[in-house]
Amino acid sequence: MGVHHQTVQRCVERALACGPLAALDDLPRPGREPRITAEAKAWIADLACRKAKELGHPHELWTTRLLARHAREHGPTEGRICLAELAQGTLCTILNEREIKPHKVSYFLERRDPEFKQKMAEVLCVYREVKLVKETAAATKQQPSDAVAIISYDEKPGVQAIATTAPDLPPKPGKHPAFARDHEYKRHGTVSLLAGIDLPTGRVHALVKDRHRSRGFVEFLRILDAAYPTIRQSS
Repeated sequence: MGVHHQTVQRCVERALACGPLAALDDLPRPGREPRITAEAKAWIADLACRKAKELGHPHELWTTRLLARHAREHGPTEGRICLAELAQGTLCTILNEREIKPHKVSYFLERRDPEFKQKMAEVLCVYREVKLVKETAAATKQQPSDAVAIISYDEKPGVQAIATTAPDLPPKPGKHPAFARDHEYKRHGTVSLLAGIDLPTGRVHALVKDRHRSRGFVEFLRILDAAYPTIRQSS
């Protein structure tokens, strides 16, 4: 293997002293004492777990650059001299070791409804029913809509109605590969979107209204009633 005999001798001595498995890795070296103490790292982690606006900054969340600057400015005054020259890269290493990402936001859904599990089970049963309807329709070579209509309905009020100020420019080889659109746009107020999808067939029923009122939902039900005149409906 082209290994010097001194290397082999060191491996044998390490195996006799520490065991063959421990000898596979290098022994720990003393190295240089870390400049940033564990207490200072814990202080940085505590800062990262708080919002920047709570400490007098105009930002709601930290950026790594802002957090490093805050640590350099306020760390020495609070007895953490080792943070006087803290670099942004070193700060990122400290945060990565603790798996903290103060510059990102992840969303969660709090279960405030005490009947959440029961309602969830009902929704899952509906989608299970959709699967059975499709399987039955495929076996009998019929359309799913011939058996039952299951509509998943939702509303989205306050949708911005905007229009372009100039026609889109088509792609041109050598100039721009995609459609070009003017950055400016016209506002035409807001609209309310009411939509329902027929789960067995995928057909979408939609209604757009200028105002979000209960009479719009009644009109949507009439649209469904006209679309399914002879079959059982459930929602």
